[in-house]
Amino acid sequence: MTTLLGISGALRQASTNRLLLRNAAEIFGPDSYVEADLNLPLYDGDLEEAGGIPTAVQTLADQIAAADAVIIATPEYNKAISGVLKNALDWVSRTKGGVWRDKPVAIMSAAAGRAGGERAQFSLRLAMMAFRPNILQGPEVLVANSANEFDAGGKLTNERYRAQITELMDQLRALAEA
Repeated sequence: MTTLLGISGALRQASTNRLLLRNAAEIFGPDSYVEADLNLPLYDGDLEEAGGIPTAVQTLADQIAAADAVIIATPEYNKAISGVLKNALDWVSRTKGGVWRDKPVAIMSAAAGRAGGERAQFSLRLAMMAFRPNILQGPEVLVANSANEFDAGGKLTNERYRAQITELMDQLRALAEA
């Protein structure tokens, strides 16, 4: 059984990054697919000291630990990852067990701009480096002008992007099963 965790760096339910995750998960074809909830409190050392790790944060860390592989789809906000995604990474880094260590991870992005979130992917790789996951290096999936790349049912319509996702998901599956 293969468990896949999807993490969207956007909170909006109809975000193109959430749609991108769902398309990738369908192509991956896991036995179980879970979408993480990043609606977490802002990281605050005082909050952590007073009450420990919030339940929602521990749930996310447990989902990462239990997953055979993780897909992260990040929007690009002002040339970097979203605050929501960075906050989740910061919180999870405070949990026990090093849940990211050697975890197979695929990164992709959907953005309004013509570069498709290239800088966001770069900043995400930098932010995750300390956790030592096994991040696939390519193919890069950078969905540009993302509002126009999905049909009314949420299906990615561009065959070039679908081919890139298929190659990336094939590599992720092979890594997860190794």
